[in-house]
Amino acid sequence: EDQLRTLRRVMKGLEVDEAKWKPQQVQWFINARKDEGLRPSDLTAKDPYTSRMLSIFQAYEEVCRRSGLVDFPELLLRTFETLKRDAALLEHYRERFAHILVDEFQDTNTLQYRWLRLLAGEQGRIFAVGDDDQSIYGWRGARVENILRFKEDLPGVEVLRLEQNYRSTATILRAANALIQHNQGRLGKELWTAGEEGEPIQVYNATDEVDEARFVVERIRAWKGKRSDIAILYRSNAQSRAFEEQLFAQAIPYRVHGGLRFFERAEIKDALAYLRLIANRADDASFERVVNFPTRGIGERTLEKVREIAKARNLSLWEAARAILAERALPTRAHHALEGFLSLIESLARKEKALSELVEAVIMETGLIAHYQKEKGERGRSRVENLRELITAVRPFEGVEEEGLTPLSAFLSHAALEAGEAQETTEDSVQLMTLHAAKGLEFPVVFMAGMEEGLFPSRQSLGEEGRLEEERRLCYVGMTRA
Repeated sequence: EDQLRTLRRVMKGLEVDEAKWKPQQVQWFINARKDEGLRPSDLTAKDPYTSRMLSIFQAYEEVCRRSGLVDFPELLLRTFETLKRDAALLEHYRERFAHILVDEFQDTNTLQYRWLRLLAGEQGRIFAVGDDDQSIYGWRGARVENILRFKEDLPGVEVLRLEQNYRSTATILRAANALIQHNQGRLGKELWTAGEEGEPIQVYNATDEVDEARFVVERIRAWKGKRSDIAILYRSNAQSRAFEEQLFAQAIPYRVHGGLRFFERAEIKDALAYLRLIANRADDASFERVVNFPTRGIGERTLEKVREIAKARNLSLWEAARAILAERALPTRAHHALEGFLSLIESLARKEKALSELVEAVIMETGLIAHYQKEKGERGRSRVENLRELITAVRPFEGVEEEGLTPLSAFLSHAALEAGEAQETTEDSVQLMTLHAAKGLEFPVVFMAGMEEGLFPSRQSLGEEGRLEEERRLCYVGMTRA
């Protein structure tokens, strides 16, 4: 957060529009370059995107230097540069750390590997523990190539393969081995167990995500053991929604690991706030949340004036905004910005569309999708997927009048009810998590959901062998949680 705050200050000084250049995107760019051991002077501006990023990178570096600030990637980069520059200091630390142990070696990035090799030198002794078949963090800088080239870069390396598995059954291990053998970039090993053969792996061909969730929850209801024995694993957080709905409907306790429940996620709350305002213009909380999100030029001074009028005249914020516009009480730019927001909501409310089409219009026309698409990396991609999943979530409410409620009002009531259910961490509950979050854990019963091309393996990995191999490794990790 401190790094983001500094970046925002730098971008403001450069008059960079945050609506077009998200600070999180800039943060990702800078950290990724540093993880590769690169400074602004090492980079070339080949296009407008890189040129803008470089200008922010340079200004950010200058502010940090002047203020004595150091971000996390800088700690390693500066250490590497210092040791490389100062031969006496490097020799001192080589003597001090003659033996080096590295755990989770498959998750090291480019700079960490270069730093390790520099510190070890020609005579250093390194004991590296890792599993190349479990390298699943390429999206945040990890390089599986480090463990693959270790033997070539450091002569005299002895490789010890730990192939006996004490967790999974023979059936599961055969399937996992068969999968991962399709990868070309691996050291190679064959897991085995002295344990039992185990039950056959069950495959269910679902018609859609609702059918899939129904099938899984039926099996969970039939399970005689503890709920906490069961894990539902998925590629993307957006996939949890269908399972949450089914588990909630069946009164089965569940816990979402490493993230919020679907209706508690920020991007979903943003979309719901728009929908609530469409359904009820007097919803002041929703008005406050989205009036200037994504940024549309409605500043705090304008909002303060709206609040003052609302309080003085006992009006909703929406009514106060309309009154201010009617009285021409704002500067021209602020007037047009506020008028544009009210017109947007009115336009969406007038659309005679199916509920799913309305939700799609909301996330597109308000700029929510475009806003989160600018957020680089897995987090931004996950948020966009969550917004698109919301379109699917509303479909069961289409054409249904529930106790006099419109489909939109019925859905909003449902969303409020689900969001209000607090997660009980001590209760015996089914565990929901992404495959990345499941690494290192184990469960007696594992369901792997959404095994379809474009979802898992992800759409981004198709046609790119390196990324497809990482998807296989991720699947391998999921299979061996059982």
